[in-house]
Amino acid sequence: MPRVSTLHDSLRERLAALRGPDTAPRPLDARALAALAANPGCRRRALLDAAGVDKAAVAEAIGSPARFGQSRFAFSRGHAFEARVKADGCAELLRLLGAEGARAEVPDLGAAGPEGRAARTRLALAEAAPGSWTLLDHPLLALEVAGSTVFLEPDAVAVDPGGAWIVAEIKSFPILDGGADAVKVGAAARQAAVYVLALDALQPGRTRTDVLLVCPKDFSNLPTAERVDVRRQLAVTRRQLTRLTRIEEIASALPEGTTFDLARPGPDLTAAVDSVPAAYAPECLASCELAFHCRGRARAADSVDALGRGLRADLGDLTTVKAVLAAATLAATSACEDDPAVEALRRAAALRAEALLPGTPS
Repeated sequence: MPRVSTLHDSLRERLAALRGPDTAPRPLDARALAALAANPGCRRRALLDAAGVDKAAVAEAIGSPARFGQSRFAFSRGHAFEARVKADGCAELLRLLGAEGARAEVPDLGAAGPEGRAARTRLALAEAAPGSWTLLDHPLLALEVAGSTVFLEPDAVAVDPGGAWIVAEIKSFPILDGGADAVKVGAAARQAAVYVLALDALQPGRTRTDVLLVCPKDFSNLPTAERVDVRRQLAVTRRQLTRLTRIEEIASALPEGTTFDLARPGPDLTAAVDSVPAAYAPECLASCELAFHCRGRARAADSVDALGRGLRADLGDLTTVKAVLAAATLAATSACEDDPAVEALRRAAALRAEALLPGTPS
């Protein structure tokens, strides 16, 4: 046990050095963890997130600012809606859980530091009285990811009279005529699946896999809810997170003195970012602050990664756009005669040439 503790202390010191002196770590939330699970091959994001580096600030400093994020108006609206859901002892939340008129125990989860809050959450879950409702408002859960501890904060976790744990995710996007935006519901489901995974780490099988998604009804501010089955998202997230390279391995491969300290000159910071291998895909543009920098590097390297994961997988050993064009237009060599990707490219090139022949009907 002391050896494990020493390893964790050593890793924490290394990650703190990567952030820079006196720089507080940026918490890794469930949304970021879900995005990381969707791209487990990206060592760059894994390391910077584990170290608590502010990727948006780094992207700004190296000249590739992120162009997404929640507006202040949406942020304020979300907080106001969550406050309404949890007002009067969480009466609205209890109604949506099917316990209208019931009273719930809402334990105090305050404690010093994330470790203390996570311990207080574990204690509150263990002490939930059977036969009655208990609601945990912004509990803190701990999850081991690639050898590093991540703290996660769901909007609420309910313990029903039967002892089951229910994740409640509160979002400000509306449910219109009984349905909501599929993309936003999917993102919420992936985020909630991370919370279910963290709760399963405490006691497997105790958490329900149909989470409660709470949203405004139509164009009003009246809370409504629907159950969302996250079993598929849970299985994918669990599988992808186990594929992540351990943070110690990534950190140990860095050049001596590497740091993402924002006080460093721009060229030095860019070099530090580029020293960590990335796995860019167009999907990163919607979920990672460094995506524009990574896209620029992929394009400069003529990499087919910039064309998308699906096409990248279909192209096999052809890793550059130049190689793809050569395979489609040059005579086949003995080394690639049996390559199905090359055969498909040649067929596509022949069909295109035929379609462009003068006099070909359009």
